[in-house]
Amino acid sequence: MSSQSPAPSPVPPPSEGEPRKLRVAVVFGGRSSEHTISVVTAGAVLRAIDREKYDVLPIGITGDGRWALTADEPDRMAIQGRELPSVEGLAESDEGSVLLPVDQGNREVVYAEPGAVPKALGEVDVVFPMLHGPYGEDGTLQGLLELSGVPYVGAGVLASAVGMDKEYMKRVFVSFGLPVGPYEVIRPREWEKDPAAARKKIVDFAGEHGWPVFVKPARAGSSIGISKVDDISGLEEAIEEARRHDPKIVVEALLRGREIECGVLEFEDGPRASVPAEIPPVSTHDFYDFEAKYIDSADGVVPAPLTEEQTERVRELAVRAFEATSCEGLVRADFFLLDSGEFVINEINTMPGFTPISMYPRMWQESGVSYPELVDRLIQAALRRSTGLR
Repeated sequence: MSSQSPAPSPVPPPSEGEPRKLRVAVVFGGRSSEHTISVVTAGAVLRAIDREKYDVLPIGITGDGRWALTADEPDRMAIQGRELPSVEGLAESDEGSVLLPVDQGNREVVYAEPGAVPKALGEVDVVFPMLHGPYGEDGTLQGLLELSGVPYVGAGVLASAVGMDKEYMKRVFVSFGLPVGPYEVIRPREWEKDPAAARKKIVDFAGEHGWPVFVKPARAGSSIGISKVDDISGLEEAIEEARRHDPKIVVEALLRGREIECGVLEFEDGPRASVPAEIPPVSTHDFYDFEAKYIDSADGVVPAPLTEEQTERVRELAVRAFEATSCEGLVRADFFLLDSGEFVINEINTMPGFTPISMYPRMWQESGVSYPELVDRLIQAALRRSTGLR
């Protein structure tokens, strides 16, 4: 919509004697390359949230970082064929901005447009941050909400940062005795100082562990920027693609086995693991990449066809990963079940996708927690926690 769109009205107060519904701000979009998936995920949450129980305030963050009031229209937030939605297409105004409070005693959200008197939109009780990737899932937004004293769904500052950085995630896992696969890291200064030495480091890694290798942005998700490199001839292009999303890259060895995922959800008595799922090989893709996940709808098997012992083992490891990284709310833990029978943890995702085909909601659906109940449990878990040190 244009900048001439009327500014939104504040939410009307409840009638006398009527209790005020809890106010949930659903924040989505963002500056990362996962902007689209965040919009799709938020649409699914807006569709499922209990409007009898909660007032909802949708806030989108545009690709350039503007906080925009957006239409509460979940159907416009879905992928249509190969057309990808964006906050820019949902914003009520081209210039208006939503402003969050930055002091502990104020939860009043304000909407401002150039040349107009700012309007109060009412207090927010809890934020549901549906951002994926840097500038949202990595602890930056969580830090802002901690300063504001507003409860929020999901992991805190440290867990969010660790969960976003594949290098430090693996280091934490190793320190807690969780099994990880071989990997190498190329930091920005290494590449800037001596690209040839950095390339040699990767080639030596492949010489030790074999081709192919996977070259990944260290701090990105949704399989964006990842390349499977079969030999040295494809290395340069893979490095460039990964560095397009993050100046720090991670190189991982190919682990031969089955891809298994498991969800963790915070209940009143602590974290519990869902039934696991299996991601079968995708015949039309080299690996489970962005298009396989979100465009071509590669399907997972829920529950995974595992033995009872294997199921209990992967559920135990998923909860251990949740605890090791000091996570809160939810986590999807991704594993490889090697041909040897050993589970190796690949990574965790502190804000996994909630799209209609996403594995995290499907695993909990199979575990007896419906999608609306899942959304409600996450909000209630956030409200039980205080902000600040805990």
